[in-house]
Amino acid sequence: MRLRARIATLLGTSVLVLAAGAVPVAAQAGPPVEGSTGGGDPYFPAAGNGGYDVAHYDLDLSYTPQTRALTAHADITATATAGLRSFSLDLRALEVTSVTVDGTPAAHTHGSGELVVTPAEPLESGAEFVVGVDYGGTTGRPEDATGALYGWVSFDDGAFVANEPEGASTWFPVNDTPVDKATYSFEIDVPEGTAAIANGLPGEPTTAEGRTTYTWEADDPQASYLATASTGDYLLTEDTGPGGLPIVNAVDADLDQAAAAAVLATQPAMIEYFESVFGPYPFGSYGAIVDDDEEPGYALETQTRPIYSGVPTESTVAHELAHQWFGNKVTPALWEDIWLNEGFATYAEWLWAQNTGGPTPQQQFDEAFAVPADDPFWTVPPADPGAPNLFDAAVYNRGAMALQALRVTIGDDAFAQVLRQWADRDELTPVRTDDLRELAEEISGQDLEALFQAWLRTPAKPAAPTPA
Repeated sequence: MRLRARIATLLGTSVLVLAAGAVPVAAQAGPPVEGSTGGGDPYFPAAGNGGYDVAHYDLDLSYTPQTRALTAHADITATATAGLRSFSLDLRALEVTSVTVDGTPAAHTHGSGELVVTPAEPLESGAEFVVGVDYGGTTGRPEDATGALYGWVSFDDGAFVANEPEGASTWFPVNDTPVDKATYSFEIDVPEGTAAIANGLPGEPTTAEGRTTYTWEADDPQASYLATASTGDYLLTEDTGPGGLPIVNAVDADLDQAAAAAVLATQPAMIEYFESVFGPYPFGSYGAIVDDDEEPGYALETQTRPIYSGVPTESTVAHELAHQWFGNKVTPALWEDIWLNEGFATYAEWLWAQNTGGPTPQQQFDEAFAVPADDPFWTVPPADPGAPNLFDAAVYNRGAMALQALRVTIGDDAFAQVLRQWADRDELTPVRTDDLRELAEEISGQDLEALFQAWLRTPAKPAAPTPA
């Protein structure tokens, strides 16, 4: 997630939080309907759509950084979860020139961030279909609900592409909700001398007539906010992680290459350590994108290849790596539960610090707990911070403190089981805070409702936890 300075599918209007691929029973009968133009998240009601489940995005992008000109085609493979007269995709600030469904031209309207598609014939429930969209325009510098740059952020030498929470729609048509994971293919055409880096594993780039095409395949299902197609003057290097895991790093040529190489060299050891705590690394590749565009001011755990705004610290690398388990594999159903990403990743920083001779998690907890009760830090409940506070320090640090409080309450052995079993959850089943509480109660045999209420849902400083 956004790592900043710290201490310092739906039909109509009904909200259904579904595992990807799930078909609501009530949606299978009746005449075709218009798919919802919202995904049901109270924080971002316009993000996401209903009536279908995406399996794969095939994105063909041609980008020229100097003019910010983007010309693109997307093929989106999906399955209807209801009979559909029409359906919607999220797409902002770009112009759509044509839409097809299964190769047949489809009527469409595009405005207010929604591309509404009406196929020539209604789609039957359970039918697989492919939407083709030709689109493009001049990319910009969008901002999220907190005022930070996100999505496709244009610079003179490329683009810093980091979508959290719902910025994927700034550069491709998408069901922009974390509950609808899909695989991705990327073909990115850029001027010769510019590199394009995306999720997954690379193909061999080809150059012709002054432009280079890069291909990437992301075979592990991922949420749309975790997709990237960053471009810049990158130097690529390769490394190997545990079990032969391919690691591909891209570092902007304007940065201190030795400093970047030194911190990225810790990745294999981190993966090995976190595997011993959380279980096997969940994806088929890893790496990093280290950009010289420091204006965004954060790092983001794009799946398999986090992007960093400048050379990161070792602690930041640990944080973004931990997200591959917590956030990327195990993904919240709603953004109000963002602490399930950030609290776990911050706690992983604490674990790595202890593993490398630094303070223990309890010592880190104690330092943070010393913040006075009247400090605004305690007024943001991590399990429902509100959209403007999505990346507040409390989401990170108080979230991690809640995990340490849980550890103290249930004991080290039970807590270790919680970490591993939580990380082992099905990647296509979205989670909520109460799922974690129920797991911890099952393992520990304790009633943990009061603990979770105090640490995660109450806008006040909790009492110190009582040891098991």
